[in-house]
Amino acid sequence: MTGPGRTGRGATGQDPTGWRGASRRRRRLLLGVLCAGVTAFVATVPYHRDWFDLWVYYDAVRHWTGARDGLRGAGLYDYRVPGQTYGFTYPPFAALCVLPLSLLGWPAALTAGIVANLGALALILRRLAEPIVRRHGLDRWTSYTLILCMLALLEPVYDSVSFGQVNLLLLALVLTDARLLSTGGRWAGIGIGLAAAIKLTPAIFIGWLVVTRRRRAAGTAAAVAVGATLLALWLAPGASHAYWTSALWDTSRIGDLSYISNQSWQGVLARLSAPAEPGRLWWACGVVAVVGAWAYRVDKARAVGDVRGGIALTGAAACLISPVTWVHHLVWLLPALAVLADRALEPPRRARPLTVALGVYVILCSYVVWLWRYDASGVDGFVGGNAFVWTELALLLTLPVRPPYPVFRGPSGGPVRPAPEPRGAAATTP
Repeated sequence: MTGPGRTGRGATGQDPTGWRGASRRRRRLLLGVLCAGVTAFVATVPYHRDWFDLWVYYDAVRHWTGARDGLRGAGLYDYRVPGQTYGFTYPPFAALCVLPLSLLGWPAALTAGIVANLGALALILRRLAEPIVRRHGLDRWTSYTLILCMLALLEPVYDSVSFGQVNLLLLALVLTDARLLSTGGRWAGIGIGLAAAIKLTPAIFIGWLVVTRRRRAAGTAAAVAVGATLLALWLAPGASHAYWTSALWDTSRIGDLSYISNQSWQGVLARLSAPAEPGRLWWACGVVAVVGAWAYRVDKARAVGDVRGGIALTGAAACLISPVTWVHHLVWLLPALAVLADRALEPPRRARPLTVALGVYVILCSYVVWLWRYDASGVDGFVGGNAFVWTELALLLTLPVRPPYPVFRGPSGGPVRPAPEPRGAAATTP
């Protein structure tokens, strides 16, 4: 029933003062100004990456198909960017996925890459933001406009798009699986399996399925990952042999592990020991500790039915234990940002959750680690030059884990403090 207490209008649904319409116009004007400002910044920011990674994918598969007959050449991992040591670093199945781009000219391939990344970002936005918008009764137009502007300013997202990276696509696959799990979809696990076959880092999500006792989905994911790898072995035996016996272990084709953009535990050790190689024992001990903390917290999330929190914790752990976590790989922290935002909006709203959510967001927008690009020595370099690593660790250890909540509204139509669902209730996921 519509009444003046709920809408601010008269019983006839009219707005005689025009206040509501004026407020809406002001809000849209402010949103328009914000969008224009963000667009201008993104168009002129000096940190655009010139689609470097997309060019590597594109040029590597062209080199590969031109160097051998059909798909049977090992030349894929012989490729180097002219004048540099960088080459194709992903498994052969990833090359098969990129192969259609080799049939296109560079402008068409670039357009396809941009469209794919923006499509993945739209799906990620839908999976992560929609439950929050719905649960808290937020205005969709305003919410999605603000979130898009915030994502455009987030360094990992901006870098992923401007590099032409694949991580947004992989995150979209993982979140699609999360949705299938929440709805009882029989095909859950396929997205995670494909992501793990394209790049090794998402394989930790198979571990997440195991720890959370989703045996069928874990089996599906493992079978898909192994099947895709065997398909690549059958179609490209030379490239597969070169990758698994040589290229996978050749860190020179990835870049300098001590480079400031490597925001992983390995990156911390590499900067501390530079110019010497980082100690493998220290790296292994750190990985064991991270995996132990991750398994403990993911199991806690499982116990209360928090699928979304489990995914967020797994994304943070993946960034920590990967030998190389460039800044653009930190898109795996987007689920954690969604969890923090949801917590900050939960009534009664308190300053601390909002401060934490905004603090993490500002850090990931700040480009702060680049202040130590040329010298990460000293205490300031250890703290500031590894700021994203400490953020990942803090998220892994302190991210809120709680039961999923239904939407509740008060008499005025606004949300109120939600009551927790009984244990074992279906999880609301991204």
